[in-house]
Amino acid sequence: MIAIIKYNGGNVQSVQNALNRLGTESIITDDFELIQQADKVIFPGVGEASSTMKLLKEKGLDTFIPTLKQPVLGICLGMQLMCKGNEEGDTSGMGIFDIGVKKFPSKEIVPHMGWNTITDLWSPVFSGFEKEEDVYFVHSYYCELSEYTTSVCDYILPFSASLQRDNFFATQFHPEKSGKTGAEILKNFLNLSI
Repeated sequence: MIAIIKYNGGNVQSVQNALNRLGTESIITDDFELIQQADKVIFPGVGEASSTMKLLKEKGLDTFIPTLKQPVLGICLGMQLMCKGNEEGDTSGMGIFDIGVKKFPSKEIVPHMGWNTITDLWSPVFSGFEKEEDVYFVHSYYCELSEYTTSVCDYILPFSASLQRDNFFATQFHPEKSGKTGAEILKNFLNLSI
């Protein structure tokens, strides 16, 4: 079973629809027991960091998610909230990735929205991919490059398009909106064995 974490964050239904297209059943839940029993967990997110973190804290998900032992995939805001802090609303994150999230320089076109190329791919979720792939982004804040970076995108400046630490995986882009490439990334995640 695949658990999609429910916390009133956006794009939860689109992630479930993408899994349905892959023939994979999932449940949208905030029940700790169901999440712990899941084979894989997806933590999607669209929205504003501080208000979303407040919702996670109200449910206790901010301290629960980092304890998970199965493969966990954070998407977009989900990835950013897995970091230690976010300039949006001066928000403290979960600290799974010991890096900060910063706002793109405002003089440029923000948000970064649409298709863009990711490079320097390395991670089991990119198994079978070439050196570059095109994926879909929508964001105004970015994760710094770090030891956890598993792919890079260059928009205004180079930033982490994806991250990995132990059983935690994350993408700034939206695999559920990234066509065939995104579907293959989700398949690779679903096939992980940790």
